[in-house]
Amino acid sequence: MANQGLTGFRRANGAVGIRNYVVILAVDDLSNAAVEGIAALVPGTIAIPHSYGRLQFGEDLELTFRTLIGTGANPNVAAVVVVGIEPSWTDRVADGIALTQKPVGRLSIERNGDLNTIASGARMAAKFLQDASEIQRTPVERHEVMMSIKCGESDTTSGLGACPTTSQAVDRTVAAGGTVLFGETTELTGGEHLIAKRCINDAVRDKFMAFFDDYMATVEEQGVDLLGSQPTQGNIRGGLSTIEEKAMGNIAKTGSVPVVDALEPAVAPSVQGLNFMDTSSAAAECITLMAAAGAVIHLFPTGQGNIIGNPIEPVIKITANPLTASTMTEHIDLDVSGLLRRDYGLKEAGDQIMELIDRTINGRLTAAEAIGHKEFVITKLYRSA
Repeated sequence: MANQGLTGFRRANGAVGIRNYVVILAVDDLSNAAVEGIAALVPGTIAIPHSYGRLQFGEDLELTFRTLIGTGANPNVAAVVVVGIEPSWTDRVADGIALTQKPVGRLSIERNGDLNTIASGARMAAKFLQDASEIQRTPVERHEVMMSIKCGESDTTSGLGACPTTSQAVDRTVAAGGTVLFGETTELTGGEHLIAKRCINDAVRDKFMAFFDDYMATVEEQGVDLLGSQPTQGNIRGGLSTIEEKAMGNIAKTGSVPVVDALEPAVAPSVQGLNFMDTSSAAAECITLMAAAGAVIHLFPTGQGNIIGNPIEPVIKITANPLTASTMTEHIDLDVSGLLRRDYGLKEAGDQIMELIDRTINGRLTAAEAIGHKEFVITKLYRSA
């Protein structure tokens, strides 16, 4: 697919973003007040507080570091002020982000206190914001804009309309040489064999199945019935009574292209095409991980009306449910309920989503951005020390 007049922000390392944020990033939960204080003094910056970062260890801690570093490294971010309670972990996060060659400030609260930290951080942030305001959009190609996909509050209309529409965008983006991330490991249950068949080779297939089997083993170890969590109460209300039914709609949005790799959470893809990432099916967790892997635009099919957003990755909501489209208009970017009425076909729905993607790449705010949804949730693997 040819370039349709797309523009973006090309970073020093060559990566392409579609937004130009200055982020104030907390390393740990103790730094949230300082991060929010800095952002309050410098309107136009984005504070990213969260709940973890203390007394974590092992792979749980490594995933937190990958998520924080990846968030700051995301091409939608122009500059970052990193704030932590103590210097060593603050430096680790800041150093990781600095590998992208973007401006990074770092502050530790110990031996400074919140007030001094906020004052210093506000001065840094104000300078970063001024400098970022001079960065110009330049022409970019579609394949340079990494996309991610996830569905939520799915119902019968998701699998019939919103997810197939999303699949059009996946296939067209990959055909243009682009990269797309999908995940939601537990929501493939009952259809995992379909994804396995699409894996490009045995090595990718083995990695994918290892992720799936490990997640299933974790669930089974708890000896619980997931009904109510998977599928959710919203899914059940919308007519999806089993996880297998939900999986079919979930898989419908992934298109028809091969799965070229299977990634750990928050790991950036190294192979062009459709990449699987081992993630939770919880919306905020999943999108946080995909943004940390470098995705700069997200497609989110919804049936009953999930309202998720993200601080740094714009989230486009697509629904084919006419009730949701009419009662939750402030959350829906694209209504494709016309598919179910046979007003137009799937190709035409695909044309609609591609047009909206292009407009969003070029600067149009998504519904979630317009009303301030900025959900950011770190995935926790196990209890802290």
